[in-house]
Parts: sequence; structure tokens; C-alpha cells
Amino acid sequence: MATTKTTFPFPFAVSSGGRILASGGDEAIRGKIIQVLFTAPGERVNKPDFGCGLFNLVFEPNDVVLAAAMEFTIGQALARWLRDDIIVETVSVAAEDEKALVEVVYTRRQALARQAVRIQFR
Repeated sequence: MATTKTTFPFPFAVSSGGRILASGGDEAIRGKIIQVLFTAPGERVNKPDFGCGLFNLVFEPNDVVLAAAMEFTIGQALARWLRDDIIVETVSVAAEDEKALVEVVYTRRQALARQAVRIQFR
């Protein structure tokens, strides 16, 4: 019988009844992916290398070069920090005007289920 890990969600949340909200499965993995993407290296005291550094690219021109740099940066960070949870299949970034559309396709190691996360940066 397969077991699902239960984790605290990101961001940490408390229900209206005062209970700590827990998550598991795909919701927990999506939260971890978002946490890696939105954390800058140096932001965490005990893990100074943790994160992706995407916000360092915010003032760069939004073009195919930036999209390629983001794909590489995201792929490397997820492979490093979430290697026990997921296999990163593809990372694609599309530059549209002032937006960057990011799609991460991954396979969960525990269930071998393929999923995708889409995030829009403005």
C-alpha cells in the first residue's frame, strides 16, 4: 500500500478553526516547486544555496536569451533541491511582452505520475 507524505503547505496556513493546514501528494510537490522558484539564494540561513535566483533576472530584457537562461536555471535548481521527490522532464519558458510563462513538467518519484506546473511572471 502506497503512503502519501503529509507536509505543511507553502505558504504556511492556518484554517479558520485554528488548525494547521496540511497537504500531500501533488499539492505538496507544487508547493515545493514554487518555494524553490521564489526563494533567492542567500535568503535561507541554514541553506544559503537554496533557491533559484529568478528574481535576479527581473531587469533583464524579456527575450529568447532570458527564456533560455530561466529554463536552465529552473531545471538545475529543481533537479538539485527536489531530486528525491521529482524527475524534471522539461522546463519551458515563453517570453510574451512583459510576461514570462513558465511550465515545469515533472514525474513524481513516489507514484510515477506525470504532472505540470504553470507559473506566470510579470
